[in-house]
Amino acid sequence: MIPAMPAASATSARSGSVVRVGRVVAAGVFAALIVFAGAWGSWGSAQHAMLPKGRERGTLTVTDCLPERCAGTFKPLSPGATARPSVRIERSVVVREGHSYDVVLEPGTDVAVRAGVSGVLLAWLPLGGALLLASVVVAGGMRMPRAAWVLGLAGAGLLTAAFVLS
Repeated sequence: MIPAMPAASATSARSGSVVRVGRVVAAGVFAALIVFAGAWGSWGSAQHAMLPKGRERGTLTVTDCLPERCAGTFKPLSPGATARPSVRIERSVVVREGHSYDVVLEPGTDVAVRAGVSGVLLAWLPLGGALLLASVVVAGGMRMPRAAWVLGLAGAGLLTAAFVLS
């Protein structure tokens, strides 16, 4: 005959499982929010790099760099694009003074975004960082190491590819 469980122990087991489910749900929501924020932060530049049809495409020769932005001359490559004496691009480790880059201009502005494969990868850098951060949340909060490894490796792969191919 199996001895009956005391009532306090059954209540304790139920409350422990409620806490575990709550932790997993909260960590899942937090991880999803992190990934969504990374994708949202990336889309502003990625849409121009990924969908250049109908936008002004050309070559930017960087002539001057400030702490946050660089500027240079724009030579058009697409029909309907016009040459411009000064176009701005965000300064990063891959934009150097004196170099030329294929760019797409944001509609109605003089702001350039890198084009091509390197431009797409650079635009998605915030998502890569978000995937790395979300992997830590999934591993620690949800106790799902395999899913965390997938997220982490995807983020690390995106970051590595962006810098290797730039």
